[in-house]
Amino acid sequence: MAREGVRFEQAFTCQPVCGPARASLQTGKYPTEVGCHTNHRMLPLDEKTIAHHFSEHGYEVGYIGKWHLASTGPLLGPDDFRVEPVPPERRGGYKDYWLASDVLEFTSHSYDGHMFDGAMQRRDFPEGRYRVDVHTDWVLEYLQTRTGEKPFFLFVSYIEPHHQNDHNHYEGPHSSKERFKDFVAPGDLVGTGRESSRGDWHEEFPDYLGCIHSLDENLGRIRAELERLGLAKDTLVIYTSDHGSHFRTRNAEYKRSCHDGCIRIPMVACGPGFSGGNVIDDLVSLIDLPPTLLAAAGITPPDTMRGHALQELVDGTAQDWPEEVFLQISESHCGRAIRTRRWKYSVCAPDKTGQDADSDLYVEDFLYDLEDDPHERRNLVTSPAHTEIRRELAAILIRRMVEAGEAEPVIHPKHT
Repeated sequence: MAREGVRFEQAFTCQPVCGPARASLQTGKYPTEVGCHTNHRMLPLDEKTIAHHFSEHGYEVGYIGKWHLASTGPLLGPDDFRVEPVPPERRGGYKDYWLASDVLEFTSHSYDGHMFDGAMQRRDFPEGRYRVDVHTDWVLEYLQTRTGEKPFFLFVSYIEPHHQNDHNHYEGPHSSKERFKDFVAPGDLVGTGRESSRGDWHEEFPDYLGCIHSLDENLGRIRAELERLGLAKDTLVIYTSDHGSHFRTRNAEYKRSCHDGCIRIPMVACGPGFSGGNVIDDLVSLIDLPPTLLAAAGITPPDTMRGHALQELVDGTAQDWPEEVFLQISESHCGRAIRTRRWKYSVCAPDKTGQDADSDLYVEDFLYDLEDDPHERRNLVTSPAHTEIRRELAAILIRRMVEAGEAEPVIHPKHT
């Protein structure tokens, strides 16, 4: 797919948490703008999503998989749909086809579980079939109902390679532990884990690779079905993720930090407007996908969308493309960060919790020189030699926060 399409080598999430990243993917806004800055915050019912835009322009819109934007409030409360079917008004405009769970890891495991269809009826996985395979079976089933009378937009949201919460384990196909036991460890993980008592990648990485291998195979099944149905040449397929994983090497769990292990994501586009095997090295963000999708359909993205259509990089028409990506970080702490080609700069609100949306005061938390330290081992946030670069990066970060609709904050240096 990358050889035939376009690969975005430097792609990053705009929020390394499931629900907030998905809110951005659906609206083109930053999570704080729509009130979805942490998990389990419902996408506002009056929020206009990409599904609404496509519907207005004659598309059928469908959604299959994990949603994570329907529930709010306490577990088992009146607004909790984490294990219940999502009612139509909480589906973000996906009105034509729906087969999903709000939080798929709550209604399934790797080899058992269910989703709910558009009539809110439970649909169980066939016994003994791996979750990615079942998910794809249902995607192919949907594609086979396309008559060609109307164009379609389908959002396919796998949970893999997310870990299985209640099992505290990444769950690849049964053969994963043996098949991928001789993996080569990524550089940012080397020297952590068993050697340092932090991180669980030694045990979990084979299953993580098993999840990804299954995704690769099943993406191939989807592309082959599009080809068989005569839809491939007119269909744009984009492959990406809401976040990555640092395998508990940066904090007590897998994401919610500024480090590349959890913010750098895959992004490959293949289809009309994205061909030729090009590799784009400009920094791009998940926030850029909503305007990209609309532009691919000839729909003018609204001014409320914060990103930029990736077609501008592909066809060479981009002007003043951002030299950094901006991130909001929540749940572990109330944080903000920017990532340039060379620098990673992150700040944390000292008097706020990870549930707070924003702050008027932040303290510098991390600075990495990615040219000299690509695996982010040496935090330069208190280095006297980097005082000026931190000042410059703070000014850029503040500008990006204001552009995202936040009040202009004060950033203090971190004292040793």
